[in-house]
Amino acid sequence: MDTDPGILCFQHCGPMNIFCFELPSLCPVCGAPLATVNFRLLPFRVPYPFVRATQHPCSIVIKPTTGDFLNDYYNSKDLHIGVTDSKGMVVEFDRGGLQRADVHLWKQCLVLDGAAGPWSDHWDSTLSHVARQDCWTAERYNEADFNCYTFVLTFLRSLRYGRLSEAADNRTEFCEKFIIPRTTAAGKYISLFRKLRQSQNQCYVHKMQHPSLGANSQVAITAR
Repeated sequence: MDTDPGILCFQHCGPMNIFCFELPSLCPVCGAPLATVNFRLLPFRVPYPFVRATQHPCSIVIKPTTGDFLNDYYNSKDLHIGVTDSKGMVVEFDRGGLQRADVHLWKQCLVLDGAAGPWSDHWDSTLSHVARQDCWTAERYNEADFNCYTFVLTFLRSLRYGRLSEAADNRTEFCEKFIIPRTTAAGKYISLFRKLRQSQNQCYVHKMQHPSLGANSQVAITAR
């Protein structure tokens, strides 16, 4: 099932971005009928930041520990991190120990980074080697200091794959370089989605603060 709600963006009667799920027949700002010739910026689909883990082999992926990003995630909520192999299957470490994940639970996740095609064999062999270590058991799992994050960072250090592995030497550095930028960008989309869902006419108008930047510049800032 596709989880992309398909948010649209356009400009009509002024320097403001209008977001919606479906194009309205009348402009929500001026009330005039929408016609192609009157658009300041033609409608386009806002890039959807989330992916299915199975479509991104040899990657590090994250999702909320419970629920999904669009409906359940807030900054205070915990995230769960896993590794996909060369076939897109997710390997995760949680209270149940090390296991292959139910891919249906990873249909709305963020990709932190991954390895290029030539690295797939090394990626799989390293993942297999780390997975065979006898420490990844349900008994050893500890929510605070021996968890999914521990497993992924151990894998990345063993992988020796450029900056991804270098950052894995420090939990805080890895979070700052790979996790926070992805969740911050995704948070803007989540906020937009929830504003639209809560609006009575399912339209949200965002006034541009710097019209001199031009329409394309403001769209890039809003839709990141």
